[in-house]
Formats: sequence, structure tokens, C-alpha cells
Amino acid sequence: MSITRRSLLILATAAGLAGGSHFAYAADVLNVGSYPNNPPFEYKTANGGFEGFEVDIVNEAAKRAGMTTNIADYGFQALFAATSSKRIDVAISSITITPERLKSQSFTQPYYDSDMGVAAKDGSSIKALADLKGKTIGVLSGSTGEKWANDNKAAQGFADVKGYNSQQDMFLDLGAGRIDAVVSDIPGMQYLFVKTKGFAIKDRIKTGEQYGLMMTKDSPLVAKINDAITAMKKDGTLEKIHEKWFGGKAPAGSSTVTELPIPKA
Repeated sequence: MSITRRSLLILATAAGLAGGSHFAYAADVLNVGSYPNNPPFEYKTANGGFEGFEVDIVNEAAKRAGMTTNIADYGFQALFAATSSKRIDVAISSITITPERLKSQSFTQPYYDSDMGVAAKDGSSIKALADLKGKTIGVLSGSTGEKWANDNKAAQGFADVKGYNSQQDMFLDLGAGRIDAVVSDIPGMQYLFVKTKGFAIKDRIKTGEQYGLMMTKDSPLVAKINDAITAMKKDGTLEKIHEKWFGGKAPAGSSTVTELPIPKA
């Protein structure tokens, strides 16, 4: 009996169904948006790939969920629209979990604790937060640094708050004297100042900020990726990633090593 082309197609379809969801699940792709210049959390390499603390986290979490990652380049502000419109599933860029953001986004449990800082040129007369009265402050547009600066503009007496789309442009303006100081996350600035000389963190602003993977609001993938992060905390993988990028173990009791609930609005 001859086997027709139609019969072969039917057999192939049946074989695929017999394989079950395993093959479809293994082929799932987690679409990730990343700001390309935020070391050590994420940065774009010369060959166009991404590396960094959060890149390792999202790659490992996806792997444990049976998925692969596709990481694309986005501006920081664009990440929020991209998750909301479902162009991406996840955004990484040391994104602070806030009640305001939880209204339109979902987050995994936090995995990094951070504060903000005031940075200025080494020789600046600015030595502390109190010295910013009458000064122009640079912030990354869409960041919690921008929100803090605008919320405290009147109380602190800032002359102006200027938003930037990239950390590079912001510090170019600081170096050129077009702004007087920068308010931003301390870890990213510390890493930047290892290679970019002439700047220093002058004061710390205690905020209790925590970073998580930002995802499309109420995405069914949130629980799956969050479970992977829990497993990474329990078996020590997340602490090893921290040690790789920050040169030491995470503080005891920090969100890097402590299992926490998924944040709720």
C-alpha cells in the first residue's frame, strides 16, 4: 500500500501530539528587554550580546523554567511601555519595586537591596545632600532617582531637575559642568567610577529600595519565573551570581539570599 503525502502529514502531526507539551514547552522563549548600559547589572558587549548580574539571573531563571531568553535593547523608560504592551515578557535594569509601579506592572520577589546616592565631581564643593540647595540635579528619566528628586525639589531647594535617557549622557553633562550633581542608584555608580575617574559618591540616601524582574501585569509567567528565583536562592546559585559580579557574598538577611513573597499592589 502506498503512503500518500497527506498520510505522511497526518502521521507527522500525530507524532507531534504524542510528544506532548514537552517540545512546545522546551521551545518557549522568554522575551527580555534590557537597558544596554547599566553595569554591573546589564550591559551590551562588543559582539552585541548582554552580560551582567541581572542577565545571569534572568537566563538562569528561564533555564529552570524550561525556556530560553531573547534579550533586546531598550531605553530605560521604554521598558515600561514594552511590558505593558506585551512586546516583552520581562524587563531588567535594576528596576525598583514600588507601589506606583505595581499598579501597572508585576514583579518577581526582590533579589537585590539598594540605596540611592548623590554623586558630583571629585573637586566639587558638594560634600553632602544639604549642599544641593540651589543646584541643578541630573537623574535618569523614569527612575526612582527622578521621582525622589522631584518629590524633594522644594524641600531640598533644588534649582532644577534634569532628566536623561542614558547614564553616559548624564555623566558627560556632570563632567562638563552643565549640571551640579547626580542622584542615582549607588551600585551602578560605584561600578561606573571604577573605570570613569573624576567623580565620587558624596552622600547616601537611604531608601530601602529592592530590585526585581519587572513583568507584564498579571502574566502567567510571573509565578513560574518567581519559583525559579526561589530555587536559586535556596541552592545558593543567586549568591554565587552576586559574588561573581560584586566580588563578595551578599549580606546575611538580604533579598539576594532570603526567600520573599511576590510583591502585591
